[in-house]
Amino acid sequence: MALSASAQKRSNLVMGNDKLTLRIDMRSSKAEVDSLLKKAGLKGASAAAILKGDFSALQKDGWTTAAKRGNIVEFDRPLENLNKNPQSQPYLITTKIDRDDDESPGYPAEVTYGINNFAKVTVHELPSGITRFFLPGYLPNKRALLSGNFNNWSTLKGIMAKTDSGWIADVKLKPGKYEYKFIVDGHWINDRYNNLVADHDNNSIYFRYNYTFKLNGYANARKITLAGSFNSWDANSIIMEKNGGGWQKQLYLHDGTQAYRFLVDGKWITDPANPNKMQGEDGLTNSVLNLGETVVFKLDGYTDAKKVQVAGSFNNWEHGKIPLVKTKTGWAVSLIIPPGNYGYKFIVDDNWMTDPKNPRNMVEGGVVNSYISVKPNYTFKLSGFNNAKSVHLAGSFNNFDEFGYTLAFDGKEWTVNVNLKPGKQLYKFIVDGKWMIDPGNKLYENNQYNSGNSVLWIE
Repeated sequence: MALSASAQKRSNLVMGNDKLTLRIDMRSSKAEVDSLLKKAGLKGASAAAILKGDFSALQKDGWTTAAKRGNIVEFDRPLENLNKNPQSQPYLITTKIDRDDDESPGYPAEVTYGINNFAKVTVHELPSGITRFFLPGYLPNKRALLSGNFNNWSTLKGIMAKTDSGWIADVKLKPGKYEYKFIVDGHWINDRYNNLVADHDNNSIYFRYNYTFKLNGYANARKITLAGSFNSWDANSIIMEKNGGGWQKQLYLHDGTQAYRFLVDGKWITDPANPNKMQGEDGLTNSVLNLGETVVFKLDGYTDAKKVQVAGSFNNWEHGKIPLVKTKTGWAVSLIIPPGNYGYKFIVDDNWMTDPKNPRNMVEGGVVNSYISVKPNYTFKLSGFNNAKSVHLAGSFNNFDEFGYTLAFDGKEWTVNVNLKPGKQLYKFIVDGKWMIDPGNKLYENNQYNSGNSVLWIE
């Protein structure tokens, strides 16, 4: 028993000096080593193999043997490497939340781009795609929690695990901007090593990256910067970093169409690896990056029309910007559009019209437009009401607009797809002008009109 207790104390995970250190006492039990491997974010590594001296799984994952003293074997991995997160599929938030909207600061405003700024890296991405938050020190304290907009600023969840040098907590995040704080024995504190702080509430800010700009060559260049539509063409704010045979910069970049250029020692160039170009308003050629979902707009017929276009809230309803191409049966165009909910119309020889093949619409500024949801994450369903003339959806996500989103009837139920932000959503159906809560959802809460709202949690 004494030997086991000693082994448990000596097997640990330490963070510091910009590296992660894994210290294993070879006298540990399999359960103790398994627990340690889980903390280190290691998958596929066998505790039994490691205790037999087989460290191949660790080495394959990027760990190097740093020291061996008696029964203690130490492995290192730089935090710098762990923090690199190339373009990848988004990881959905899975933490459940249970606080009322009135108590929640909500989500930060949308931003076009973001770059982290740490005095010492305390938030990094594990190879598994998990985001790890680290709070150095506070070892005499009894409890530490991680609270942020990703768990609705919970004071109950986000329990951090104590290590030899501080506290850690793992969260699944999709790319974007996040605000967070630590709660140590009931006291809220921000991340003192994070130089990005929100104007309100002194919250620390972290960006989960989703894109890497790369420029190969230019080994003799003194300075290369990146500028684009996402940072208002500021030529000094984003400095590229030398990496092997070229330059690169990781950042969070919002979905959409982004124009950009590189500034190499004072001379503007386009991205030689990107064939998509367009001329900017200043007369210079820009590289163009399209991030988002591909959406195909099709209008059958109207083959005698001279021109057909599409416009919507995804391009601020700009007329004449998006022409459709004539096909054998009508007109079509493919667009890259960020996730969201949009209204749109076709423009046939300057005549605006809704999409005749789309039964779903929405009202914007008193005008009826066709409705589309790009990358929806929830489907609202209402069974029955076969004889209803119209069913609409209204909720906290569209300011309870009385016209709402129109549901389509498929013979069995009314449905509409919607892209919703994570968190708590309130909603109601409007059947032939009559407001009602969702009969298929047992979760509801009272409102100021004493008529109730259905409650939906989006993870």
